[in-house]
Amino acid sequence: MATTSTPSRGAQAAKQSRSKRRGSGDPLAVSMLKKDHREVEKLFDRFERLKSDGEKQELFRKIATALKIHTLIEEEIFYAESRGEVEDNLLDEAQVEHDGAKHLISEIEDMEPGDDLYDAKVTVLREYIKHHVKEEERPGGIMAQAKKGDEDLDEMGKRMQIRKRELMLEYEGH
Repeated sequence: MATTSTPSRGAQAAKQSRSKRRGSGDPLAVSMLKKDHREVEKLFDRFERLKSDGEKQELFRKIATALKIHTLIEEEIFYAESRGEVEDNLLDEAQVEHDGAKHLISEIEDMEPGDDLYDAKVTVLREYIKHHVKEEERPGGIMAQAKKGDEDLDEMGKRMQIRKRELMLEYEGH
């Protein structure tokens, strides 16, 4: 008869204290990033329905700012502190995806909504972000691996919230 190993009560309590659960069942760092993902998806949905160039340009500014802040938080805190907890190749691929998205955002920001390829570039950015989010949130992805690690993702989430507020104030000043 085979026996299965179950974590001790002490190990379970330690894991639970590292990762207090939110309504979504995720620790703060993960729930915060997922919330950002949903908000950007909604902004892209709104963008698709717009007809006016002025409205498109204004909404793209919001999309770009949201993505810039989100990627900085991920890179500076979530990815950096997840090294050793998450497979390096996943974090490296995510960084390359961030770099590609930043480049595309910069190209779009240098354009006007009526320019050739403007809408196409926003659509490609949306698809790029959708792929990136799917990779981060999938079973076995960055978030799943981080949740299994030893980092206190609630404490990390608090630092991420502080950094997000700082970045929002910085971007509002521009």
